[in-house]
Amino acid sequence: MHSIVKGWQRIATLLIVVLMCIGCSKVPSVSYNPWKVISVPTDSNLLDIAFTNNPEHGYLVGSNATLLETDDGGNTWKPIILQLDEQKYRFDSVSFAGKEGWIAGEPGLLLHTTDEGASWSRIPLNEKLPGSPIAVKALADKTAEMATDVGAIYKTTDGGKNWKAQVESAVGVVRNLERSPDGKYVAVSAKGSFYSTWEPGQDAWVSHNRISSRRVENMGFADNGQLWLLARGGQIQFSDPTKPEEWQKAKYPELSTSWGLLDLAYRTPNEIWIGGGSGNLLRSPDGGKTWEKDRAVEEVAANLYKIVFLEPERGFIIGDRGVLLKYLPNPETTSPEAA
Repeated sequence: MHSIVKGWQRIATLLIVVLMCIGCSKVPSVSYNPWKVISVPTDSNLLDIAFTNNPEHGYLVGSNATLLETDDGGNTWKPIILQLDEQKYRFDSVSFAGKEGWIAGEPGLLLHTTDEGASWSRIPLNEKLPGSPIAVKALADKTAEMATDVGAIYKTTDGGKNWKAQVESAVGVVRNLERSPDGKYVAVSAKGSFYSTWEPGQDAWVSHNRISSRRVENMGFADNGQLWLLARGGQIQFSDPTKPEEWQKAKYPELSTSWGLLDLAYRTPNEIWIGGGSGNLLRSPDGGKTWEKDRAVEEVAANLYKIVFLEPERGFIIGDRGVLLKYLPNPETTSPEAA
């Protein structure tokens, strides 16, 4: 009797394995892995990256007041220690327009440079500022836009001496907030239960119910203004390019996935990359219709939560615990012989 029970247990175990394998990834692999792991002198969580008008000179920011500088296009980085008070600051966002740059952070921190980061000055913020700065965008000489973790948006045109509110009402605590190249914003609520949009000229944020039962993880803009949305359970959706209030059918780049989709970025108008938990990275060559997986990156033990393409051939992926990947174009498609 005991042997019969053990036999059935083995069969049950085999059935479980078979069922699990049925859900295994069937996504094809990319033909070339363009991402190189860059050694970074910190294990803090990196949060944002920006370059000056010199493509070799840039900065990385992150938790624990992390500020790193590169002079060789992002291949090597050195730490910069700023003389701040004893508060534990989190540098959320960095942005440059030429030699002028900004860093926004929590709690209540805004830094400014006019000499490519050779020196940084702290911009005093009003004690009544709603929330802490989490995003900053350098727009032009002495001109920048700053957004807080409750959706307050301010603009300066005099190097940070004065700020004018762009939206009068805050939206509430946000999970993340993104700005389009033409100044529109989308913000996901802290619990992912709804999202809000704002564009220049509107008095207040416009709230939208989430479009499915799945909580929203992240949202952003394509270059053509189209919205994209990542939801729990590996779901992605794009807004209708002709009807901004409507959404196209949901897609699942990798079915039965146990890891979440964290960020999306366009390398070109058609090529999309999505980063996820546990080193998962997906690529679509056709605007999200079909997907393939970069399995070489799975060995990177990190959540890939921010993808930035400065240009089609210049990109970085930021992960937790000091993980940084740099985009290296395929030499077979970019060499003179291949052209």
